[in-house]
Amino acid sequence: MSKVLFSHSYYYQLDPKQWKNKMPFPPLGTLYAASLLRKNNFGVRLFDTNLLDNPQSIESVLEKEKPKYLVIYDDGFNYLTKMCLTNMRQACFEMIKIGKKHNCTIIINSSDATDHYEKYLNIGADFVIQGEGEITLLELINSLENNQSINKIEGLVYKSESETQKNKPRQVLQNLDELPLPAWDLVDIKSYKKIWKQSGQEFTLNIATTRGCPYKCNWCAKPIYGNRYNAHSPEYIVNEIKYLKEKFGVTRFWMCDDIFGLKPNWVQEFNTLLKKENLNINYFIQSRVDLLLKEDTIDCLAESGLEEVWVGAESASQKILDAMDKGTTVSQIYEATHLLKQKNIKVAFFLQFGYLDETQEDIQKTIAMVKELNPDNIGISVSYPLPGTKFYEKVKDDLKLKANWTDSDDFDVMFHGSYNSNYYRKLQRFVHKEFRKTQGLNHLKNFSFSKNKIKSILKLSYYIPSTFVDKIVLNRLQNES
Repeated sequence: MSKVLFSHSYYYQLDPKQWKNKMPFPPLGTLYAASLLRKNNFGVRLFDTNLLDNPQSIESVLEKEKPKYLVIYDDGFNYLTKMCLTNMRQACFEMIKIGKKHNCTIIINSSDATDHYEKYLNIGADFVIQGEGEITLLELINSLENNQSINKIEGLVYKSESETQKNKPRQVLQNLDELPLPAWDLVDIKSYKKIWKQSGQEFTLNIATTRGCPYKCNWCAKPIYGNRYNAHSPEYIVNEIKYLKEKFGVTRFWMCDDIFGLKPNWVQEFNTLLKKENLNINYFIQSRVDLLLKEDTIDCLAESGLEEVWVGAESASQKILDAMDKGTTVSQIYEATHLLKQKNIKVAFFLQFGYLDETQEDIQKTIAMVKELNPDNIGISVSYPLPGTKFYEKVKDDLKLKANWTDSDDFDVMFHGSYNSNYYRKLQRFVHKEFRKTQGLNHLKNFSFSKNKIKSILKLSYYIPSTFVDKIVLNRLQNES
């Protein structure tokens, strides 16, 4: 069968903020697609761009491998690809040009290409797969190999006699266990371990137990897996964990689902199977505060090895949460945080500033919540309009000069919000400093001879005066907006 070279278009080194963290994850979505084609007897290779700094290095691989198909299949489980960063789009465009020079049939699947397929077709891509791509990709390559018509293949966009042909959308795959395990053997795990060592964190691999999200947060785009929610069985995931532990010695995992454990009793069954297989692991997840409060969920998560949970707190203003259609309450954030801490599970908050009609009162409520609840970590963004969202429709008329960030640390407010971009950039840094200052003061109050706690206390000499100065600057920027 014909050779297929798989790649993707996320380069950590083109996203300085993420590269600085030194915690890269392999392209899981790409590995699923490669595994399915290999199961169907295609010869597959992986050109993994994650640890590279430019797309030019694909040229030597194309010269050596001489694939018939170049499939640039982005990792839909990585939230960074949903952001459609222009650095990565330009890198993908360059890969397309190089692929065409080597006479490859170019097939693209990504969040950005799903939303902006014309841009990719015009630059030279032969086909764009919209949404969940594995089955569409298999059908497409089988049809091309057998000289069969492609006009009925669902989820496909392409040029036909200079006209764009957009086929019927494909329904998402409901039985995820039909897919073989991701092709982990194609990844140079040693290279990832080497980078992770620089982070000081235990090496971690990414696993997806589900696809999609049924909730309707109106700023969150779901171009690949949609608003449907489908789950692998606990048996499938435990089998994957067992494989990764035996092959690579990995016992720590990032469950990269939009929401982990939404399906009733899934967490409970997962916990039981891990015990049955004597698999002792640590893992961290994303979840919602309302889900964490259901039944014995937190107890089972703690028993099964949950180390940390990132929750979409977003704001401590109920007005803002309601405007986002978040479906959670501020009181649930407080209750879930307290319960998780009682089980010695770390709690981290995703926070979002800059949503429409945000006021100083809303901002100060969020800062106060961070100081009071003292989470173990925080991640801050400003509201970012993504195509296909209700939020995007509200502000799209403002996006004439710029509609995408360059990288994940861009922080440009691309619509007419309450304050300007400079204010929110400074606010993001100020809140991080306030957070670290609060941690240091709490460690000082509850002193113990812990290396990390002592380090946190010593840093107070920087954070206390720095937050004082930043507050003055913020007041000035606020008045200028």
